[in-house]
Amino acid sequence: MNTCKKGLCKIDILIGTGLLLLILVFFTVFTYYAPDGRAVMGALATAAIATFLVEALQGFVLGDIFDIKFLKETGSLAGTLSGVIVAFLVALSRKINPQNSALLAVAFAEIGLIPALFAAYLMSFVIRFIEKKITNGMDFIIVVLFCIPVGRLLGVWFTPLVDGSLLKIGGIIDVAMNTSPLLMGLILGGIVTVVGTSPLSSMALTAMLGLTGVPMAVAALTAFASSFMNTTLLHRLKIGNLKSVISIAIEPLSKADLVSSNPVPIYVTNFIGGGLAGMVIAYSGLVNDAPGTAAPTPGILVMFGFNPALDVLKYAAIAAAICFIVGWVMSYVFRNYPIRNSEVTGYKSKIIENKDNPTVNES
Repeated sequence: MNTCKKGLCKIDILIGTGLLLLILVFFTVFTYYAPDGRAVMGALATAAIATFLVEALQGFVLGDIFDIKFLKETGSLAGTLSGVIVAFLVALSRKINPQNSALLAVAFAEIGLIPALFAAYLMSFVIRFIEKKITNGMDFIIVVLFCIPVGRLLGVWFTPLVDGSLLKIGGIIDVAMNTSPLLMGLILGGIVTVVGTSPLSSMALTAMLGLTGVPMAVAALTAFASSFMNTTLLHRLKIGNLKSVISIAIEPLSKADLVSSNPVPIYVTNFIGGGLAGMVIAYSGLVNDAPGTAAPTPGILVMFGFNPALDVLKYAAIAAAICFIVGWVMSYVFRNYPIRNSEVTGYKSKIIENKDNPTVNES
């Protein structure tokens, strides 16, 4: 563990935490108020999985373990396609036709994930305008002649801005993690698990910040462990039926309506459990150099590419046990909390919160 002067440690922690919260506020506003903001954030998360996860599993796990050159090359190439994939998905999420979406995407070859995200989002407004005003069948010519070069120029221009801002924030978080691993593990683990159950995405957040090393390991394994916590909490509080509980365990965003209807018990529980698990992972020395893999299934799989398998299994089991216990305890704490939109047949909340609110199950 690195040592530091007490004052400098506090400054690193405050800066890292403050900037992380600032980014969360910005992208929360973007998600709720920007045109198609939620769909665009979903596109970012999907692109991170389609590239960084493939790179990690094919290249670092299967390729390295079995020493298969073909798989190593596949993983390496997947990592270079992040800009292309995110541009294509952003365009589709903005309801641009598939042909023009694909044309726009080719502009971002060898452009990073986040610069391509911002550039493609801006260009999507231009292409939507073109599709509305230009005769069908002619719009793609303008996209080729105008939108592709302008989009690439924007991507090139955004690259140093991203490197000097978002990625630098990720670097500051990494420094803060080294100077005070337990405290930053608590903060980062808690925030990532809460973001993972919110309309935002923990995958998108960690991809934007370019987190690697110990911080990304904390994010990945706390996301994995949160499945056990949410499964226990939702089942015992009867928030969702068995099918929904399993869906949330695999991917929390799959049932965002249930989560957003019951934010207090879910977010409070996730922050506590994720924070405690994050402290363990931060102290473990495990690393993860695949940004954007903070999700239950990718979170555990990708760790085998960068760490000894037994260490991954040991700390994943500890984190899962912590989250399971927190989920069980918090289900008792919130046992009388009014549950909205319960999917459990015949279940009625013990507390009548508001008779005029049809989403509250009355007793």
